[in-house]
Amino acid sequence: MLCNIMCDMKATVIPTIKGLMGSGIRVWLYSGDTDGVVSVTATKYSLVKMGARVKSPWRAWFSQGEVGGYAVEYENVTFVTVRGGGHFVPSYQPQHALTLFSSFLEGKLPPNHA
Repeated sequence: MLCNIMCDMKATVIPTIKGLMGSGIRVWLYSGDTDGVVSVTATKYSLVKMGARVKSPWRAWFSQGEVGGYAVEYENVTFVTVRGGGHFVPSYQPQHALTLFSSFLEGKLPPNHA
């Protein structure tokens, strides 16, 4: 049987993410901006569909003196893009991924200065 990638994907993870957002657990979603599977646009659409309200607007974040991507903080979730990142962000952009994950563990947004 021939099938595209969408045949094998779960219809939606929105209920799961929404449940996590309501639990008090810190939730970050991230997408590489060259990811053809989990696109930035699809993630943004999902956040709108969940009724997420912006807490702090889109802004650039930096890694090793260059733009690493963009971040927006909602009330119960943070969405971060990774510039030049594909589906496996750490493989495509290891330094950006390290900055992203370190920021998450430190409980703060990625740096907004070079």
